[in-house]
Amino acid sequence: MSLKQLYIVLLFCFVFENTQAQQKIDSSFLSSYYMHKVSQFRLLPNAENEIVFLGDSITDIAEWSELFGNQRIKNRGISTDNTFGVIARLEEVVASHPNKIFLMIGINDIAKKIPDSIIVNNIQRIVIIVRQKSPKTKIFIQSILPTNNEFLEFSGYQNKDEHIQYVNEQINKLCKKEHLYFVNLYPIFLDEHNKLSKQFTSDGLHLNGDGYMLWKKVLIENKLL
Repeated sequence: MSLKQLYIVLLFCFVFENTQAQQKIDSSFLSSYYMHKVSQFRLLPNAENEIVFLGDSITDIAEWSELFGNQRIKNRGISTDNTFGVIARLEEVVASHPNKIFLMIGINDIAKKIPDSIIVNNIQRIVIIVRQKSPKTKIFIQSILPTNNEFLEFSGYQNKDEHIQYVNEQINKLCKKEHLYFVNLYPIFLDEHNKLSKQFTSDGLHLNGDGYMLWKKVLIENKLL
């Protein structure tokens, strides 16, 4: 075998291995719900000084404008969304040049076993895009919340504590480096067993009304809203 032939074989093996590795990562975010929500967001009018809550179902569920009594607050949460999905729809989010963006994203990536490093890189990419498209927007990155494995409804999201804590630690470091505000909600929602407190959830993953009231309290006490 000549050196040229050997090089081609090695190149083929490298490409094949990387393709196989990529196929093991479920980065999908498209669903009919995602597409319906994005199509609606694109048609809604932009307003001045918008405050955007951006994320997945944990953001999607809340009635943010009513919770804070502020019509400038816009809910841009989409159930099942992940970091890839947020990047894909970020152009619509920054089109209004919002005053503030409150981002919480990553738990669906973790549930799909997307590597922690990719999750953190994607969050950094979100920051970069926002700063490029809307440089005056203030960015607040909120930690991923804990879960509670005593509930069985979302078993695929449970027992991921190490990944959640690692991503949160890296987000904190990113915020310090980029001079962003890190909203560390994770410890506030823990019970005495270091799980998402049953006081704030009915399924071990999502928040109930009391949970959102606590979230609101944290933002107000820190004078972020």
